Amino acid sequence: MSALDDDTRVAARWKVRFRRPRALRTPLGIIGAVIALAWVVIAFTAQWWVPYAPNAQVLPRLQAPGIETLMGTDGNGRDIFSRLMTGATVTIPLALTLVVAALVIGTIIGATAGYFGRWVDETLMRVTDLFMAFPTVILAMVVTASLGPSLFNAVIAAVIVSWPQYARVTRSIVLSLRGQNYVVAGRLLGYSPLRSLWVDILPNIAGPVLVLATLDIGTAILLLSGLSFLGLGAQPPTAEWGSMISAAMSNFDAWWLGVFPGLAILTVVVAFNFLGDAMRDVLDPTAEIAHENQADLVGSAKGAGA
Repeated sequence: MSALDDDTRVAARWKVRFRRPRALRTPLGIIGAVIALAWVVIAFTAQWWVPYAPNAQVLPRLQAPGIETLMGTDGNGRDIFSRLMTGATVTIPLALTLVVAALVIGTIIGATAGYFGRWVDETLMRVTDLFMAFPTVILAMVVTASLGPSLFNAVIAAVIVSWPQYARVTRSIVLSLRGQNYVVAGRLLGYSPLRSLWVDILPNIAGPVLVLATLDIGTAILLLSGLSFLGLGAQPPTAEWGSMISAAMSNFDAWWLGVFPGLAILTVVVAFNFLGDAMRDVLDPTAEIAHENQADLVGSAKGAGA
C-alpha cells in the first residue's frame, strides 16, 4: 500500500470524526466560541490599538473608571484597560503554547506505552504516576521556584505538571484500539509501529485529546495567573493578569484594580470550557446519540401532552 493510500485513509477517518457540526449550534457552544475567538484576536492584535503603552505612567494615580480611562488607573498612573488588553497578549499565547507542548509530550508517551505494552508501558506509566502523585499547583510552584521566577519558567513548570493527563488518556485509548482488526491488518501488511500509529490509531485518539486540550486551556490560564499572583511567574512591570491582581491586593479601596483582571480570567476560562463541551459533543458519537435520544424523548413527551 502506497503512502498516497495511507493519506487517503487518514483523511477519510478524519472526515468521519468531524462530520457532526450540529452540536456547535448549541447556545453555550456559540457563546464560548465567540468569546474565545474575541480574546484570541485581542491577544494577537492588542499591542497595535491600545490607547496607552502598558507601562506608561501618564495619568493620575488610582483614577476611577470613567470617560478618559475606561477601567481606571493603578497606583502608578498606568491605564488598566491598556494593561488588561496587553496582558491578553502574554497570558493567552503562553497558555496555548503550554497546552500544545503538554499535548504533544503526553500523546507521544501515552501512545508509545499503550502500543508497545510490557516493560515500556510499565516504565512510562510509573514515571507518569510519579508526576501525578503530587498536587498540580504545589509541584508547579516547586519547579518554578527551583528554576527561578519568570514567565518562561512558569510555562515549563506548567508543561511538566500537565502532560501526564494526556498520557493517561492516550494510553487508555490506544490499549483499546491496538487489537482492532484494521490495526492488526496494518501490521500484517508490514506497517512499522510509527506508520501504524499515524494511519490507524491517531485519527481515533485525536477527538478526545483535542477536547481535553480545549478544556485544559482554561486550566492553563488559571495556573499561569496563579503562579504570577504568587510572584513566581510574570515579574513587574510586565502586564499580566495574575500579577495585576496581586498588585491590587495593596489597594483594596480601588476595586477596579482587581475586578477587571479577574473578570478577564473568568470570561476566557468559561469560554474555553463552553467550547470544550461543544467540541466533545462534536467529536464524541455517543454524546451526539444521547442528545438525539433526549430530543426524541422531549418531542414524544410534548406530543403526548398535546
